[in-house]
Amino acid sequence: EASGIPFEKGIVRNHYVGRTFIEPKDSIRHFGVKIKLNAIRDIIEGKRVVVIDDSIVRGTTSRKIVKMIRSAGAREVHMRISSPPTVCPCYYGIDTPRREELIAAVQSLESINEFITSDTLGYLSVEGLYQAVRESGASFCDACFTGRYPVDAYREAVPQLALFK
Repeated sequence: EASGIPFEKGIVRNHYVGRTFIEPKDSIRHFGVKIKLNAIRDIIEGKRVVVIDDSIVRGTTSRKIVKMIRSAGAREVHMRISSPPTVCPCYYGIDTPRREELIAAVQSLESINEFITSDTLGYLSVEGLYQAVRESGASFCDACFTGRYPVDAYREAVPQLALFK
């Protein structure tokens, strides 16, 4: 409301499909995105659309979302990500890919935008994240955004983590 941009839900999400980025195979991730999200043409057609997502991990989901919205007739598609770029894996419970599979770890903002085919792409900055969380009084691990892990021994544990997959 504060932005003056009208808000409408132009995508319907199937809540029975979980997080697609953690799936081990590309084919499963692509299929998951297809059945998880559906664009509503009556809302999207002919409009400039801003899509807000929580993160971009590999970029495949964002790319599919942009394609789906364009297929529904959007004039422009602008992606906004409500977290900083994910540049390092999480070793504390989230099954994220190796660093070289994280698109933001190996590509520039411009390259990511080109890959996902959006008109523009913007992320929340690390400082913006700190400000938002500081106001809530919460604390959190930011290693996937900064590479500063709370426990230094993670480097020694990386080879052993593969044994648990």
